[in-house]
Amino acid sequence: QVQLVESGGGLVQPGGSLRLSCATSGISFSIYGMGWYRQGPGKQRELVAAITSDGSTNYADSVKGRFTISRDNVEKTAYLQMNSLKPEDTAVYYCNAQVIARRRYDYWGQGTQVTVSS
Repeated sequence: QVQLVESGGGLVQPGGSLRLSCATSGISFSIYGMGWYRQGPGKQRELVAAITSDGSTNYADSVKGRFTISRDNVEKTAYLQMNSLKPEDTAVYYCNAQVIARRRYDYWGQGTQVTVSS
């Protein structure tokens, strides 16, 4: 059974930091690309950051220089370090794992709420 479990969300003041974790089980983690998405109130889900199986990363323009995605293949966990948080970063953050091997495998976590407010 595949599971992606996000943690680390919460309430933080503007300018603060949070570190999200996505613990996985049931997948060969090292071959999967991992991504963090978010969906703010009244908005569509958007890609925040992604990391390939070989460690290449890409970021949404809105978070470049503030967020860092990383992965630990031993712990089978992906991380999103979020610094200099802004109120517009408020959203539910979702972890995604995907790989194409004969067919596309695509899994999602349940989401974790991040609220940036004073």
